[in-house]
Amino acid sequence: MTHTESPGYNWAGNLSYRAARLHRPETPDELRAIVAQSRKVHALGSRHSFSDVADCEADLVSLERMPHALTIDRERRTATVGAGITYAQLCPQLHRAGFALHNLASLPHISVAGAIATATHGSGDGNGNLATAVSAIELVTAEGDLVTLSRERDGERFDGAVVALGALGVVVRITLNLLPAFEVRQQVYRRLPMAQLEAHFDAIMSSAYSVSLFTDWQTDFVNQVWLKQRIGDPAPDAAGEFFGAVPATRPQHPIETLPAEPCTTQMGVTGPWYERLPHFRPDHVPSAGDELQSEYFVPRRFAVEAMRAVAELRAHIAPVLLISEVRTIAADRLWLSPCYDCACVGLHFTWKKDWPAVQRALPLVEAALAPFEPRPHWGKLFTLPPAQLQARYPRLAGFRALAHALDPQGKFRNAFVARYLFDEAN
Repeated sequence: MTHTESPGYNWAGNLSYRAARLHRPETPDELRAIVAQSRKVHALGSRHSFSDVADCEADLVSLERMPHALTIDRERRTATVGAGITYAQLCPQLHRAGFALHNLASLPHISVAGAIATATHGSGDGNGNLATAVSAIELVTAEGDLVTLSRERDGERFDGAVVALGALGVVVRITLNLLPAFEVRQQVYRRLPMAQLEAHFDAIMSSAYSVSLFTDWQTDFVNQVWLKQRIGDPAPDAAGEFFGAVPATRPQHPIETLPAEPCTTQMGVTGPWYERLPHFRPDHVPSAGDELQSEYFVPRRFAVEAMRAVAELRAHIAPVLLISEVRTIAADRLWLSPCYDCACVGLHFTWKKDWPAVQRALPLVEAALAPFEPRPHWGKLFTLPPAQLQARYPRLAGFRALAHALDPQGKFRNAFVARYLFDEAN
């Protein structure tokens, strides 16, 4: 039985959804009927986007009450699952079956479909964003039909459909490529000299399966380095220095003034991949909680120059910044991925929940990064004009053609998609 209610707010509370109705169907047939009857409709994930990428003026659809049944194909090493499931719900099931995903975001609270649709990522030189694990999607299109697209059958068209911002239909089931389950230990180092980072950036970022740098840009040191090391891979000596940084003597929160209890286990203690690759535990409020976020992806070759450019803004961003995170992400072939055809460095900003101040800071950051061709995270806050953003996606014309083919009337084209992908009002 479908349930309808007012949509309310996103997780951060900075966005009030303008949709007239939020539907919570419990069966595929209920979902198909809602989509077929709606004038405008969009899927809503776990509400962790800070932008209006998932909003809609008419109908929002949540899949959280839809079946999440997991099917594992051991021969093909794939898992097919309901799109509304969260990583916190999915990952323990995969691990018990002896499998793993290649990468996870910093928090496991997010829905699989929402993370994939916005190219959300984790970290690691060899790790693509979460959408790169997808090998097939099943979606409900504008007339309520079920359409399946796969990498095996649909080739380049599939590359255009995975990271789609919900603009092609409501994704109901997803097939993910799997790895054998593995274990990870996590070690944190403090006060990495910025001079060492600039001189040895590649060596530092390739020193573990996943590496994150946390900095407030206020000193000539990176506050913390988080190394997530696969068991069996070479690892730094946890008792010694790491490029001049020293091992933390107790568990750390990325924001050093906050308690570390919400964070995943550190101090070199071995544990399952899904309990170490995220930064935050699923049973705690992630990050600072009361915050806003932005992130910009720049080509890896610009990493050091881009970090220098942000550091020059330290006095301007200090009053509103909580912490920044720097990560590397492998290149991919997904048309709307910020890492399309280019290995990237993600420069992430966790801001105080003060939109007027953040709104003043973002153009400064974007101007500083402008020489380095930044692409913003679709689900976070930015002020780049649509024309500038569109110029940085060479396959955008192909995506528009795909959207017209699957959704000729623009039923799934919300204001965000119309503004940034089609350069039109909605």
